Amino acid sequence: MNMNRIGMTVAGLLLALMVASSSLYVVDQRQFAVLYALGEIKEVINEPGLKFKLPPPFQNVVFLDRRIQSLDSPETRPIFTAEKKTLVIDWLVKWRINDPRQFIRNNGVDVRNAEARLAPIVQAALNEEVTKLNVREVVSTKRDSVMQGVIRRLQDDAKSFGIEVVDVRIKRVDFVANITEAVYRRMESERKRVANELRSTGQAEGEKIRADADKQREVIVAEAYRDAQKVKGEGDARASVLYADAFGRDREFAQFYRQLEAYRASFRSKNDVMVLEPDNEFFRSMRGSPARGN
Repeated sequence: MNMNRIGMTVAGLLLALMVASSSLYVVDQRQFAVLYALGEIKEVINEPGLKFKLPPPFQNVVFLDRRIQSLDSPETRPIFTAEKKTLVIDWLVKWRINDPRQFIRNNGVDVRNAEARLAPIVQAALNEEVTKLNVREVVSTKRDSVMQGVIRRLQDDAKSFGIEVVDVRIKRVDFVANITEAVYRRMESERKRVANELRSTGQAEGEKIRADADKQREVIVAEAYRDAQKVKGEGDARASVLYADAFGRDREFAQFYRQLEAYRASFRSKNDVMVLEPDNEFFRSMRGSPARGN
């Protein structure tokens, strides 16, 4: 009897532990707990802590992540702007579950189902916003307004999914491959044109500097020649004064000096030849002077 009682007690304890383990559960602060009763949603539990439910199959619990989720653009599709330019835009959506009941009704408990339905809606909303703008506005001036417009367009769809769209970000805006290559070629051509203009400008400036230097050199040479001629003229004038003073004191010496100058001018070159009479006046200074008193 005692052994039977012990066995029943142990079995009862084990059964109680099994029931307790299937009836008690913990709700994390990062989760929603959705309580099912016979296949129907009975309650959504938001508060964290230790909770109690009936054991299966009477009640079951499913957990949903209440943290912010990130959805990247799954594929790159071309988008046309208002000026018919083709752009490739990568985007990022931040979202979270705010209505677990609605979320499960539309997507089940797998967040990938919600993301698969949300991605084409985001792409369509982005297309509608971008097609109203030109490239410059999409890239810079109205980029923020594009993202806010996408958020507004997603509100109704997000509500039907049981989620909240927290933010939309445009990560990259680029041209398609063939347009990008054409843009690069145009940029390269423009840079070459600018470089050629700079080289031409540099050559023109160099010619201008050289011309200015030549002009200054000519001016300096002319001024130096003028100063030299002035000094020479002053020297010649001074020499003339000295010669006149010397010649005035001794007339014979003056006549002799002029005769020597005439000889020097006549025989400047070795090829100079003169045929004269010995008693020619030209040789008077070479002949001895007659004795005084004869």
